[in-house]
Amino acid sequence: MSHRVVLPLILSGEALKYPAWFAELGIEFEAKWCPSEQETVALAKDADAVIVEGSQRPMTGAIIEGLERCRILAGTQIGFDTFDLVAASERGILVTNVPGYCVEEVSDHAMALLLACARRVVQLHAEVARGGWGFGPASSTIKDTVRPNIDGLRGKTLGLFGFGAIGRSMVSKAQGFGMRVIACDPYIEGTAASNAGVALVDLATLLAESDFISIHAALTDETRRVFDRSVFARMKSSACLINTARGGFVNEADLYDALKHRQIGMAALDVLGSEPPEEVPQLMSLDNFICTGHLAFFSPQALATQWRRPVDEVLRVLNGEWPVALRNPEAKERHVERFGPMKDPAV
Repeated sequence: MSHRVVLPLILSGEALKYPAWFAELGIEFEAKWCPSEQETVALAKDADAVIVEGSQRPMTGAIIEGLERCRILAGTQIGFDTFDLVAASERGILVTNVPGYCVEEVSDHAMALLLACARRVVQLHAEVARGGWGFGPASSTIKDTVRPNIDGLRGKTLGLFGFGAIGRSMVSKAQGFGMRVIACDPYIEGTAASNAGVALVDLATLLAESDFISIHAALTDETRRVFDRSVFARMKSSACLINTARGGFVNEADLYDALKHRQIGMAALDVLGSEPPEEVPQLMSLDNFICTGHLAFFSPQALATQWRRPVDEVLRVLNGEWPVALRNPEAKERHVERFGPMKDPAV
């Protein structure tokens, strides 16, 4: 019996190569955008593998229950919070992600947003576009509202909320600008931070001492909407919040109030809670807010890796090997019961 792989998404970019790749391997492949859970189940119920962009098509328990033959849900992103891991594990369905494919790109983007906040780049551009200039008769807005908030980075403190691969990649970039770096991450040992010249602190210290806070953690029930009005109240009034991780970390209504009332200085988000938003977010009306539309991950090289690795994981599993980036090892026993013995990956 030939294998069947599906992608509940419209083909674009690197994914346009999928039909040819799978055809060469004699594997049936189908891609189709499925806006509802029912349509996703209809597409994937008899598939051996589903390749998933979780931010576009979360794999809920209701979908997973309808997958009759599925052996692997191969995610195309670093995050896997959009997968119901419990439901998948109970069915013996393996869940994988693509760790590390855009570490440098995301940390570069976070650093770019930090610089844009410090130097008020977006606001200055907008004022020049309206006829202003840094000095002269048309410079009153810049002089009165923008210029007082421009500052340098040397001696400032960057607080990292999460100290995984991307957070660690931020360290040398920030230190190159003369910044002090601290981090809050209860799941790592202090030596991992101290070896990088970073002080490991608790959340209260991070909020009180940071001039810039950049989010680089995993989104869990514990961290969901952790950046709310109570947290903003504990940050410096000049502090800037940067988020290139997941939109779910931030309570956007509370952030709007904090920015509007200058409770914090600025926010630069690459991600929002709902993507794409159904209407222009209220935050976009503020002059101390930047949004870049979830493109921190992007480079041609990262994109190629993002879409090739899930295919590699699917092929491993269909060939009787465990995947490399398995996120739910508790599914192994049930997987073997349903599909037979598996080997360690050859890589």
